[in-house]
Amino acid sequence: MALDTTGTDRMARQAMRAELLDAETELQLARAWRDERDEQALHRLVTAYMRLAISMASRYRRYGAPMGDLIQEAGLGLMKAAERFDPDRGVRFSTYAVWWIKASVQDFVMRNWSMVRTGSTTSQKALFFNMRRVQAELQREARQTGEELSGPDLMERVAQRLGVPVHDVMMMDGRLAGGDLSLNAKPSGEDDGHEWIDTIEDESSAQGEMVSDREDNRVLRGWLAQSMAALNPRERIIVSARKLGDEPRTLESLGAELGLSKERVRQIEAAALAKMKRDLVTRAPGVYAFLA
Repeated sequence: MALDTTGTDRMARQAMRAELLDAETELQLARAWRDERDEQALHRLVTAYMRLAISMASRYRRYGAPMGDLIQEAGLGLMKAAERFDPDRGVRFSTYAVWWIKASVQDFVMRNWSMVRTGSTTSQKALFFNMRRVQAELQREARQTGEELSGPDLMERVAQRLGVPVHDVMMMDGRLAGGDLSLNAKPSGEDDGHEWIDTIEDESSAQGEMVSDREDNRVLRGWLAQSMAALNPRERIIVSARKLGDEPRTLESLGAELGLSKERVRQIEAAALAKMKRDLVTRAPGVYAFLA
């Protein structure tokens, strides 16, 4: 543990000494990596924002994972962000990287918090990282009005606050309340040599992941369709071509097709994405709570 702390402190000190990039330098480095695969530019970009990765990793220490592992996962998220970042979108790299860093660290925490798979759907992730906080807020609000809030009523209100199914709340409450037990333990009161593992149906873990992925994709497609419907025809054309196709269209090609300048297409795209984000915040508070 002492060695881990020493190494972590050294990484933090190195990150704090890294250069601070202004917007123009950041843009040049991102383009050099995207267009020329300039590894030196990538190294400068990632090193400059490692302090951000370490800062975000430190927020998850209470879940019991070693800080060194959290930093490593945050660094992987930062690398994924650098690989996928489009400098022509008009946003700072740090703004874009935050989501990838958070997703990487949260996935690591959930994988290692318990030997049992804690959850994989969007609503389950929202509950894992927000349920206890929301429960405390709801109970505090109830006490202020002289109400005692617990049991099914509390579960129902948590589901409403986070915009997730009640059964997901009940499942996660049970997972967070209990620890891991050995499958080789014998059921209470039995002494016939049978163990808990003998009672488990043999199921493919891959099948469970496929069901979770299908459910996530179904819900996300619905939210996306609703948000797209709020756009005007030109905005839908641009967002579909830039974000939903197998091969994203360039700003130049869309501008030529629509009779617009490259900059005007970028502005319309940014405005449309902002409009969709506002719509998703309203329609899907559970997702917003996870990403916020």
